[in-house]
Amino acid sequence: MSPKSQTAQATAPVSARAQSGVAPTSGASSQSDAPGLSGRSAREWTKVLAQYRDPSTLRSSFELAVTVVPFVAFWALAWWSLSVSYWLTLALSLPIAAFLLRLFTIQHDCGHGSFFQNRHLSDWTGRIIGVLTLTPYDVWRRTHSIHHSSHGHLGKRGMGDIHTMTVAEYYAEGRWGRLMYRLYRHPIVLFVLGPGYLFFLQNRIPFGLMGQKRYWASAMGTNLSILIAVAVIWYIGGLMPVLLIFVPATLIAATAGLWLFYVQHQFETTTWEQEDAWQLHDAALHGSSHYVLPPVLQWLSANIGIHHVHHLYSRIPFYRLPEVLRDHDELAQSNRMTIRESFANARLHLWDEDSKRLLSFAQARALIHQPT
Repeated sequence: MSPKSQTAQATAPVSARAQSGVAPTSGASSQSDAPGLSGRSAREWTKVLAQYRDPSTLRSSFELAVTVVPFVAFWALAWWSLSVSYWLTLALSLPIAAFLLRLFTIQHDCGHGSFFQNRHLSDWTGRIIGVLTLTPYDVWRRTHSIHHSSHGHLGKRGMGDIHTMTVAEYYAEGRWGRLMYRLYRHPIVLFVLGPGYLFFLQNRIPFGLMGQKRYWASAMGTNLSILIAVAVIWYIGGLMPVLLIFVPATLIAATAGLWLFYVQHQFETTTWEQEDAWQLHDAALHGSSHYVLPPVLQWLSANIGIHHVHHLYSRIPFYRLPEVLRDHDELAQSNRMTIRESFANARLHLWDEDSKRLLSFAQARALIHQPT
């Protein structure tokens, strides 16, 4: 595809949007706003990014150590604080959750084979961390792989993603179907009830992979390990360490993780296409955000906000993602989204195939009822 035709393709959604009368909202910048990207296709970027794929065993071991040691230290401090103040214990669940989130992101890199060069070592590191994150590693690795290979494909939704309907699909539903979708997409369901359901309940069964024994083994093995760990905690310290440390820390980390996953793909100028127009690399680059976080939050989330680069080349270790942005400013400026801008995305729920934008229910209603 020539640079001229790529530029036309990138600006097409803006024109379609103007024709549909949908007003802009805040969020990640559009494809046409990314300087320099139109001169190199997403597929060509993978060749550039290949040079960053090799992990360092020493660096990976260091990143694991500086995450595990504080996680254990804060757990010990919180346990000690039970004899001082329950409120102090609850407060200490916050840094525990922060390092638990970072552990989950390391588990995420293990699943992609990007943490250690030795795949066997990566897998067992991921399985052990999975006990702490309540996530059966082999089940998650498979569903997440499906997510990467089908993100942005309207015909392959439903595995490892947040359910997103098109405007046409939503209005083809009856009143009950629309109500259920509205409830599902409500922030209270997604970010208050959803994290606990996902990590404490749904992860206990290999949903979507029920017919394969290896995934049952992964789920049940993780469940048994979690049960033993909780039983040991209860036996040594009673119920309070479970209720005031384990449960709140897990819920906080799960909520933060689900929010990060949401803003990585649920933004106004993301991309969804039908089979004939969908392209893997374009969906990865243009359908994933660059969530710009303060340095401390970026470190605690292990650079997962640099998601457009990660989705385009998932074999890059998380600690090399900032290196990519330093070397390639056009990627650093692409799909940028600040924390303030990201909150607006919680009200975007329906994909409009004509304007190529994620819309709010109000915007979709105005679009449907506008004069033709």
